[in-house]
Amino acid sequence: MTDIDRPTPSDRRTRQRPSKTGKMALGPLPELVGYNLRKAQVAVFQSFQNAVSPHDMTPGQFGVLIMIKENEGLSQSDLGSAVGIDRSTMVAVIDRLESRGLVIRAPSPNDRRSYALRLSPEGEKLLDELIPRIQAHDKAMVKDLSAEEQAQLIDFLRRISRAG
Repeated sequence: MTDIDRPTPSDRRTRQRPSKTGKMALGPLPELVGYNLRKAQVAVFQSFQNAVSPHDMTPGQFGVLIMIKENEGLSQSDLGSAVGIDRSTMVAVIDRLESRGLVIRAPSPNDRRSYALRLSPEGEKLLDELIPRIQAHDKAMVKDLSAEEQAQLIDFLRRISRAG
């Protein structure tokens, strides 16, 4: 490295390092929708994990269980389309839930190439326990918003998801 390439003491001083207090320059991030959605998602997922522990359940798995409960006999393909999960990922999710004894995969009466999904008695029991916990978690996440603001937030999020 030549002298011209070597940083000078003043160059080293102007380069900011993260402080130990965690206050960092964020540039345009705080004004970006995606940045704020991601921060909110992390907070919601962490709270969700606390609400459902020790049941080893992700928000996605919970959503899949709800969809199966509400649409008994649903095919994996239709379920994947409804929740926006590709076929191979959906197979892995159902495999995991089936191995835990929460979902039953039976041959479809309408299509020999697919399976009809339903909850097992254990899956029903788990959902009966988790639904009130998750509803309480959800309510706690928006406790600082009025009912009108909560409805607006859901409307805004739905509009954003349709735009993608």
